[in-house]
Amino acid sequence: MIQVSETAKKRVVSLMTEEGFDAAKDYVRVGVKSGGCSGLSYELKFDDKFDESDKVFEDNAVRIIVDKKSFLYLVGTTLEYSGGLNGKGFVFNNPNAQRTCGCGESFSL
Repeated sequence: MIQVSETAKKRVVSLMTEEGFDAAKDYVRVGVKSGGCSGLSYELKFDDKFDESDKVFEDNAVRIIVDKKSFLYLVGTTLEYSGGLNGKGFVFNNPNAQRTCGCGESFSL
């Protein structure tokens, strides 16, 4: 399961509304792909549908979908949002990552 912090929830709902999605019925698709400084990078986008093979769950009133392969890398991850002058935007706190790059957008196991 992926957890969503309160600050991430607020930002997700705001961005979904700006992009024409409805946070009450649409989803945040979270995934992992090859690439980035450390070998794997995170993907985050909005979606209004899911495949039967996707894992679907909800945390903190945010509906999340994760493809089967990515789910194995993301179990236990918390999605956070860091704003302000030195903020990075969305941050994945992944307990499975053995190494992360300086920007926090990629990791390795």
